[in-house]
Amino acid sequence: MREVFNEHRPAYVFHAAAYKHVGLMEANPVEAVRNNAIATRVVAHVAGEAGARKFLLVSTDKAVAPATVMGASKALAEFALDAARARFPGTGYAAVRFGNVLGSSGSVVPIFRRQIERGGPITVTDERMTRYFMTIPEAVQLIIRAGSLSTPPAAPGTAEVLVLDMGEPVRIIDLARAMIELSGLDPERDIAIEEIGAHAGEKLHEELFNGYERACPTAAEKILLAEREPLSPEVVAAMFDEIRLLVLEGDAAGLAAKVTGLSTTVRSDLERPAAGDGVLRELATAPGAPAPLIHSGEP
Repeated sequence: MREVFNEHRPAYVFHAAAYKHVGLMEANPVEAVRNNAIATRVVAHVAGEAGARKFLLVSTDKAVAPATVMGASKALAEFALDAARARFPGTGYAAVRFGNVLGSSGSVVPIFRRQIERGGPITVTDERMTRYFMTIPEAVQLIIRAGSLSTPPAAPGTAEVLVLDMGEPVRIIDLARAMIELSGLDPERDIAIEEIGAHAGEKLHEELFNGYERACPTAAEKILLAEREPLSPEVVAAMFDEIRLLVLEGDAAGLAAKVTGLSTTVRSDLERPAAGDGVLRELATAPGAPAPLIHSGEP
């Protein structure tokens, strides 16, 4: 990456390289963390070394209170930007968080389309399930617009977390019915809709903000800032030291447990009224607390 950056000297870096299929990442947690979290940290670091003006991470709403390995890996990627900003203050770091993009690779829309072409049934996991959606042009334009924003973070050393306004969530079963009708067919009569049950860790409803974040307006329409306290570079380094060791060992089960537990631990800490190293120490030493991946940086 240093060779690439030294040769091309990019001013703006749009980091979209990530595995996004939840089921595949649950089955391959080592690759999920290696690519989505560790590689993001590497590229963010090299961008700062090379003096890039802005580093923009394409994130996801699944990084909010993550319930899957994929979501946890993207949450870790967001945390990595805090440490990068503290180390390279001359580079602006931001994550752009949003939901599903209609028609993109892996989107439910082409899956439903193929199921309709085969004569059905369309399969949905749960009739109550909702998701945020936007079109490809909307997503691309807003990501580029987010890259041009100069919104100073609320706390020193905090990377910006920008959240796209996704509108109202859509019931997946309503989307399935609409696609059947747009094909000139009748739901249930021509194409059956079958409920197959949610996958492991799959949420009924996605969120755009963590409980420890506050939505603030920006200069751009439909782009909000998730205001929050930063994680210290020492805390982020401790996280990545532990997960990198598990990745090197290829310990899939241990890694899956660590990254999902890690996100819960960080969330619990930042949702407390006064976040800081003292709180991290208190959390880490609480009676009966699981061994955390974060610490105050003291012996």
